[in-house]
Amino acid sequence: SEVFVPLCGKSIDMLWLRKQGHSVLGVELSDIAVQAFFIENGYTPHHVAHEKFNVCEADDIRILCGDFFDLGKGDVAKVKAVYDRASLVALPPDMRERYVQHLMTILPPTTKILLITFDYPQAEMSGPPFAVSAGEVEALYSEHAEVRLLAELDVLTQNPRFQERGLSRLQENIFLVNMKR
Repeated sequence: SEVFVPLCGKSIDMLWLRKQGHSVLGVELSDIAVQAFFIENGYTPHHVAHEKFNVCEADDIRILCGDFFDLGKGDVAKVKAVYDRASLVALPPDMRERYVQHLMTILPPTTKILLITFDYPQAEMSGPPFAVSAGEVEALYSEHAEVRLLAELDVLTQNPRFQERGLSRLQENIFLVNMKR
């Protein structure tokens, strides 16, 4: 099935998803990140310019280079799952509701979302990544989906760069979001 990776950057998670047999659809604003992903992973992508996106594709990994908010239902019509490890936490608080509303509008009705967030004292570090609490995830998605917290992990010791930035606590929360439609 097709897995959608919003704000994908040059995430190597896309390679892992592809190795699991999934086709991967990413969207990324930065053309530099898109080109770097393919070059760093030894791909020579096929390029096609569309009305709103430049599309780069190789080995069943397709990245739409452009604005996430320009995505329409047709762009994600084959998506069965979303892997959001870096999207919601990359957005400042005032953009998160718009992001979730847009995602819920364009995704097929039975899409499942694996959402990974960070929670930490926001005053200790400016994002991104920004702190997104379990309560905020529930508030953002509950109108459209069932939200289930799968795991809460203390990950500060595994992330020295965040310790260096002054964090006293860093929790990774993993959610399964099942759309209600």
